[in-house]
Amino acid sequence: MTISRRSLLTVVPAGLTLGAIALGSSPARADDDPRAERFVGKPDAKVTVGEYFSLTCTHCAAFHAETYPTLISKYVNTGKVHFILREFPLDPLATAAFMLARCSGSDKRNAVVDLLFDQQKNWAFTDKPLEALANLLKQTGMSQASFETCINDQQLYDKVNQVRDRAAEKFGVDATPTFFVNGKKISGVLTPDALDKLLEPMLKG
Repeated sequence: MTISRRSLLTVVPAGLTLGAIALGSSPARADDDPRAERFVGKPDAKVTVGEYFSLTCTHCAAFHAETYPTLISKYVNTGKVHFILREFPLDPLATAAFMLARCSGSDKRNAVVDLLFDQQKNWAFTDKPLEALANLLKQTGMSQASFETCINDQQLYDKVNQVRDRAAEKFGVDATPTFFVNGKKISGVLTPDALDKLLEPMLKG
């Protein structure tokens, strides 16, 4: 496979748009696609944190490397926070990556997202990103045939972008990462310290 970033649009269906639902105090989804989001933690936690993210976003990768572990250990695993992640692809390559994570199955999806973030520089910023993605997904057991079937699935492509459309049109999401903390919109990376300053008053109140 010798597909460059420039030629990706000929492999992944063209017409990337915006979309997803805002994340407030309720985790209810506004679409009927059970794969549109990932939940971590107790749904009845006092605080709900939602993140719109793109797998090609370096700031999102930084959040998941530096702050996400603290969020999970300090707030999610202790029952204080319900964390929701929703797809917001910034480009066709990010859409393809989300599609591949979905195609990996519910049992592998979280691990694939983590792998794609951990290895982001090795596939998202190369001359042959799809070739790099195919090689990376082989580590998870995905065959080349399954890979190609997945990234050429027009219906799945549309579903991923519909999620992004809702976020842009209804809630003004236009960048990643964008967080909603009990309905309050916060744009940009949250450091561990910033996360503590944000959450602690809400948990005490």
